[in-house]
Amino acid sequence: MATIFPPDGEEPELPGPAILDPSPLSIPDYRYYWVARFTAVMATIAVVVVIGYQLYDTARTDYGMTIKEASFQLGLLGLVQFVPIALLTPVAGWAADRFERRSVAIFSNMIDFAIAILLGWFTWTDALTLNLLFGLAALHGVARVFSGPAMSAIAPNIVPPAILPRAIAMSSIAWQSASVIGPAAGGLLYAAHPTSVYIFAAALLVISAWTISRVRPVLPPPAEVRRHPLREMVDGLQFVWSKRFLLGTITLDLFAVILSGATAMLPVYARDILHVGSEGLGLLRAAPAVGAAVVALGLAIRPIERNVGVKMLWAVAAFGAGTVAFGLSTNLLLSLALLVLMGAADMFSVFVRGTLIQLNTPDHMRGRVSAASGLAISASNELGEMRAGAMAAAIGPVSAVVVGGAAAIGVTALWSWLFPELRRARTFEARFDSDD
Repeated sequence: MATIFPPDGEEPELPGPAILDPSPLSIPDYRYYWVARFTAVMATIAVVVVIGYQLYDTARTDYGMTIKEASFQLGLLGLVQFVPIALLTPVAGWAADRFERRSVAIFSNMIDFAIAILLGWFTWTDALTLNLLFGLAALHGVARVFSGPAMSAIAPNIVPPAILPRAIAMSSIAWQSASVIGPAAGGLLYAAHPTSVYIFAAALLVISAWTISRVRPVLPPPAEVRRHPLREMVDGLQFVWSKRFLLGTITLDLFAVILSGATAMLPVYARDILHVGSEGLGLLRAAPAVGAAVVALGLAIRPIERNVGVKMLWAVAAFGAGTVAFGLSTNLLLSLALLVLMGAADMFSVFVRGTLIQLNTPDHMRGRVSAASGLAISASNELGEMRAGAMAAAIGPVSAVVVGGAAAIGVTALWSWLFPELRRARTFEARFDSDD
């Protein structure tokens, strides 16, 4: 449950026709932004999928590890990506609020470009080691932590609030369609020639950096009083903590995905359970994005307006139930179908959470609040991978996935009781006045 969406902000100065047009794609800046997001996500996800497969295969082949031992290495892969995210999230949010946001996004793209080039070289020379893969994965975590808040803070400044819900859904289409194409392309390219996937990713990252540079400058909003950078970093976390509804929404995703995350185990399923290799891994990684893209398209055409809180809770519970069923499956087609359903449920809950954040965050805190939300998302993804890897080392990968999915259902029930505000949310209107 990993997609980060931009929060709402003040209406920018746009030509009259763009404001009246119901499509965000009528705004040139948004078109550039959409392409930049699409190409960057496609590149980075293709690389991440292949890194996971290479690490697992290297551990099994070159280091002679058992399935459980190699599964634990996949858990460590999630941990090394999370550490820089945890340490640098406050800095990244502060940077998105203090510096020109396009420059921050381009900087993160160039880090990922360097990673792709290095991985391509070491793959070509057959010099990959576990330590090298862990190190480059950690560097990717650095790129992600700066990219998320900066990209999230750009979009609300280039579309008016009236069409922001459609822009949110269309941004999700960019993310999810890239998440479909990226893993599938990565797996196929890796099977054809291992180095080719990294050339593909490097080219896409250059395109992404160029298109985001074509967006008009997105300067940080003026602050009434500039305080010490550390104080400003803390402000974003305090804002989230003080808003009970927002806190419940973010932490629901955090704990549900920490417990039910099965992504880290996909290389295990591809290689040793379903026996479908790197091509099959690409399909497994792409399947959730197919379901998410379909839901995102539906939401772009007709966004939900009523009973948003209850629908979000049911979507998270459905995600947990799908995880349980996937863990038990030994058939590729059934596994793919379950992953599609999981992606659809995930997209639904992500849309609700993202829209609530966007419509209730002031522009001058947008980067920091996005960073706080991104930290929760990253923690759920990467720590979820660590949880899955550690549990798989103890009880096996199948049991780790099944137990995690069941626990996510329990968390959803618990959060509906601890945060009744979630159940009571009828619309996306601001509701912080009554729940502080």
